[in-house]
Amino acid sequence: MPLRALVCCCVLAALFVLGGAPVASAQGSVLRVGLSQLPATLDPALAVDGSAAIVARHVFDRLVHYREGSSDVEPGLALQWSVARDGLAWTIRLREGVRFHDGIPLTAQHVAVSLERMLFPGHPQAPERNPVVPRLLRGTPGVIKEIRVPDARTIQIHLVLPYAPLLTVLAHPALGVARATTGPDGGTRWVGTGPYSLVEMGPGRIALDANPFYWGGAPRTSRLVFREYPDVEQGEADLDARALDVLIPDVAPSRLAGALSVPGWRIGYLAMQTERDPFGRKKVRQAVAAALDPQAIASAVEPVAVPLSSFLPPGVWSSVAAGASPGRASPEAARRLLAAAGLPRGVSSQLLVAGVGPGLDVGRLTDALSWTLGAAGIVLSVLPETPDIALRVAQSGEHQMILVEARAEGGDPHLLLYPLSTSEGAAKGGAAVNLSFFRNPRLDDLLIRGSQLSFRPERQRVYARAQALLADEVPWIPLYVRLHWAVARPEVRNLRLHPSGWHRLDRVVIEPLPLAPASPPAPAPPLTPRP
Repeated sequence: MPLRALVCCCVLAALFVLGGAPVASAQGSVLRVGLSQLPATLDPALAVDGSAAIVARHVFDRLVHYREGSSDVEPGLALQWSVARDGLAWTIRLREGVRFHDGIPLTAQHVAVSLERMLFPGHPQAPERNPVVPRLLRGTPGVIKEIRVPDARTIQIHLVLPYAPLLTVLAHPALGVARATTGPDGGTRWVGTGPYSLVEMGPGRIALDANPFYWGGAPRTSRLVFREYPDVEQGEADLDARALDVLIPDVAPSRLAGALSVPGWRIGYLAMQTERDPFGRKKVRQAVAAALDPQAIASAVEPVAVPLSSFLPPGVWSSVAAGASPGRASPEAARRLLAAAGLPRGVSSQLLVAGVGPGLDVGRLTDALSWTLGAAGIVLSVLPETPDIALRVAQSGEHQMILVEARAEGGDPHLLLYPLSTSEGAAKGGAAVNLSFFRNPRLDDLLIRGSQLSFRPERQRVYARAQALLADEVPWIPLYVRLHWAVARPEVRNLRLHPSGWHRLDRVVIEPLPLAPASPPAPAPPLTPRP
């Protein structure tokens, strides 16, 4: 071959390689991430907690993805979607050119099968456990009637009743699109279309390799290595030793210098039993809200959480500041409200505690509540029941107040406001979730409409009205929102935390720190003239 032709072939080959992996120059590095726990199997159906969902979201795409910093959605595998006028059918158009990690082109039939296995318990590929989807879709199949495939790029989801949260729910990692293949051991292995593919899975370690042909742009690092760190302090020690790049703990790190945090979707709130005296009187409930001191709550829950003055976490779309401003720290206003309720000498109440997650010092928080309420004439006594017993007592309605946590599952306001505030969740027994047992037909109507309206601006207006009504009636009072934390080495760039806790890592990059400028040379001593 002539020399000129050989040189041209080499140049063309190099251009082909660079074009096929457009960020190969930016890869070349491994991002080592510490998580509190790693999943035993990589099935998106089991992507329940933060750790499992963080791994799954990088392997399995969803039809839509959460926008940065919000529960609003943007296109994922779906480029376009529309809903019928009656709200009973969603038509979703898939993007072109997407392939699974093994090279098989994605079709609408793949998406339909992946969703059906989650929705229909008798499906041959149904997971052994399905811990998330029933909560998101009111059971399995819940609100879903059937899924149709009109053509290779279109799916239609038909519902038994209008369900506007569907679009937000489809962004949950548990609904990641996966295709079943046979693994080396003869078992089922799930293949995705995401920015990384699984290459190694063992005790305490999972490795994912970058997908250079990912439709959303090739990842910035060539490999993600997840390591298990049940002990936060050990993870911090490995960060110092440069054996780890990012640590994402379940609780706040022991040192906060250089750490990142973002309010999540899990809140702590105070529910008052509105069917029992004195909390059947609205002014008494308003007095409790007026007496609470956000600063006292902040000192009790930090660094695990921060005070919350709205009924929805800030990272959930449609969150608005509560009109009645729960937590005004005004004992005088609280006393006036108690007097207007016919209780000028104040009231006493017993408090149960249940369902509070790890890391939070419950004693400090209940002390803060007792102190702030006591200043307004509301005497609080904490019952020393175990969390399980406390929850059972509350679900039976035999309580006065309970401190408990709840999560806006899937990021839609319906999935927090509806169960905590409507008559449907107020049936006494093991299924009770409305622990204030507040029943208000106006609020029921608003929250039902909010779950059925597909037009987002109208949903926004409905939820604003619902939150205003809650702020007036105050059957339950938001106290705090839990934080998601991460600690990273200084070289880590573009790490942004998401309120869901399912942080995106494919845009994170490791850049060497700039070298410190060299010190200028010391000036030479002046010459001394000789005599």
